[in-house]
Amino acid sequence: MLYLCCVKRKNDTIMATYTITLNERTAKGKALMEYLQALGVLVKKVSPKAKSSYQRSPEDKLAGRVEKFSSSEEMFKSLGI
Repeated sequence: MLYLCCVKRKNDTIMATYTITLNERTAKGKALMEYLQALGVLVKKVSPKAKSSYQRSPEDKLAGRVEKFSSSEEMFKSLGI
């Protein structure tokens, strides 16, 4: 993820912010980054935030990766403990 900010500094100050998803591992992605930096565009890299286990739990439930047990003994038995 990449945020771009363009500023014109004559009589009018115009600012625009764009969000671009860019693969910098490819030759075209690298070339675009170099081009934007050569233009003087402010570039800010943003790394996606990892979800915590609490945030992933509804997804796990919907995907069927959650098991219900009536007691802790039943759970330990299913785990082979």
